[in-house]
Amino acid sequence: MIDDFKAAKRPVAPTPETSSEPEINYCNQPGSTGYGMGIDTKPKPNRTKLKSFLSTALLLISAPIIALVLTAFVFQSYQVDGPSMETTLYNNDRLLVWKVPKTWSKITGNPYVPNRGDVVIFVERGIEDFGQDSGKQLIKRVIGLPGERVVVKDGTVTVYNKENPDGFQPDRTLPYGDVIQSTSIDRDETVPKGQVFVLGDNRSNSLDSRTFGPIAAKDIVGKLIVRVWPLGSMKAF
Repeated sequence: MIDDFKAAKRPVAPTPETSSEPEINYCNQPGSTGYGMGIDTKPKPNRTKLKSFLSTALLLISAPIIALVLTAFVFQSYQVDGPSMETTLYNNDRLLVWKVPKTWSKITGNPYVPNRGDVVIFVERGIEDFGQDSGKQLIKRVIGLPGERVVVKDGTVTVYNKENPDGFQPDRTLPYGDVIQSTSIDRDETVPKGQVFVLGDNRSNSLDSRTFGPIAAKDIVGKLIVRVWPLGSMKAF
């Protein structure tokens, strides 16, 4: 009988002598663990130096930029020049002024109006007639708010508003009043919209709204939050 099926030929595995492929040693490559193909994980010296250089350069470039942004929009250091805020602040005191409320008002488009009693830094542009440089930055305390009537008479400051039609005396009702003595120079002023009435705590030696009138709230740089120097007199406001 003749078998109709031809026997399939079994493939013969190539021997090292007959293989046409080059032999690869998988256990003796650089960095090999002996269990498979090795990978050299050591960083290249040139690449490491480049990364270090770029990191240092980025730090040197970003540090002053961050400092400028913080100074312009967040907080800024000031030094007191003059006696107008004694005995709350003294000449050469170092202060930290908070700018975030003013920055936020610019972002939102809403007017910035500080609270009564805040000590603020502002730019007064109309003081050339009083022997001061135009555009000089001054530091004073907010006494009257927009729409209020401020009356300085007989050494006393009285503020009239909707809540207090008969008037009240902020120097006697707010905490800062302990340092205030008699207020000279009579004045009767209704504070316009977008402005505030400011006074120095040293009422006998202060150039303020009694002389140059209310100031524009938009000219306020920021408000005092802490005296940082002298260290022994550090105080939050």
